[in-house]
Amino acid sequence: MKRTRWLQETKQMRFEEAYDGWRNHRLTQEEAALILGVSDRSFRRYVDRFEESGLDGLADKRLTQVSHRRAPVDEVIALIDLYNRRHQGWNACHFHDWYTQQGGTRSYTWVKNQLQQAKAIPKSKRKGAHRKRREASALPGMMIHQDGSTHEWAPGQKWDLISTMDDATNEHYSMFFCAEEGTVSSLQGVKDVIEKRGLFCSFYSDRGSHYWHTPEAGGKVDKSNPTQFGRAMTHLGITMIAAYSPEARGRSERAFSTHQERLPKELALMGITTMVKANQYLRETYLPAFNRKFSHPAREEGSAFMPYIGPTLDDILCERFERTVQHDNCVKYEKMMLQIPKDEYRCNYIRAKVWVHRHLDGTLAIFHGPRKLADYDSKGKQLHTKTKMAA
Repeated sequence: MKRTRWLQETKQMRFEEAYDGWRNHRLTQEEAALILGVSDRSFRRYVDRFEESGLDGLADKRLTQVSHRRAPVDEVIALIDLYNRRHQGWNACHFHDWYTQQGGTRSYTWVKNQLQQAKAIPKSKRKGAHRKRREASALPGMMIHQDGSTHEWAPGQKWDLISTMDDATNEHYSMFFCAEEGTVSSLQGVKDVIEKRGLFCSFYSDRGSHYWHTPEAGGKVDKSNPTQFGRAMTHLGITMIAAYSPEARGRSERAFSTHQERLPKELALMGITTMVKANQYLRETYLPAFNRKFSHPAREEGSAFMPYIGPTLDDILCERFERTVQHDNCVKYEKMMLQIPKDEYRCNYIRAKVWVHRHLDGTLAIFHGPRKLADYDSKGKQLHTKTKMAA
């Protein structure tokens, strides 16, 4: 199944759940819109289309046709050239007034956006919004929090605890210790959630370098340049939300405060000093007890989780690296030479662009387009498995 078609079907299933919750007064328009990852205004548009044409009315026609209203490139270039030659320093409103007086037919917003994209005029700073306490999500699966905490969890042992929890219920779906928080640990937490409950709507985290690229320290994240983790979330259709202060992550911060108070004492009581034993204790004892004590029902009945029916998760929740095949049909990756085996479909792959997938368990795979060429263990030794299509 093509990814665009799969995302469309997932969107339609989510809309049915959100629409049913809104019609039965279990969700507000804002909460239903959050499930879909759109504004409440867009949700109202979806409702109109759905009531008029059913689920077919929700199909994104932009995927199959080019807008007839799109301005020709020559017109855009002429507009920017005119501004730079004769109107530098004019604000967008002033220039648009003159533009329309001379017979221009484009809207103010179009003219302003073209000038801003060309950096002919600066973007205005956004006005500060009135701040208020954010309510927890109405349904499980609407928003998932993930964070890590470095602490001396066992005597003389500093590990990172990775926790992935639900905003609506405070239920922790995944908790484990690792040597250092990073891309692999974050992807593992997401995989645990999807395998346990299903596909969720949005992902809330800090601005760690494995989640986001941040051009300026302490500044805004660059959403146009995703990390390995961001690429995987985009592929799954999950909206990522960046937190800009510790207060914004209040729920996860309070949860870690509780873990730091309780967990070291329990590990010491049980005489646990190794990470393997500590993770076993987390899974079998601590996490179930914590959820019974601290999780609570969501504000509304139902769930925003959707069954995952897409490609194999291992080929999505992984790290991907582009490589060029050498003249001996080998791919160099981290001081290893991965030999591509003989292929019935192609004589060789010399100078072809391929992708090396590093899975969460350390195993590797080479893909050429959507087709897997070979699997390897963590040391680069080929594993004899049947090839398949990628996501």
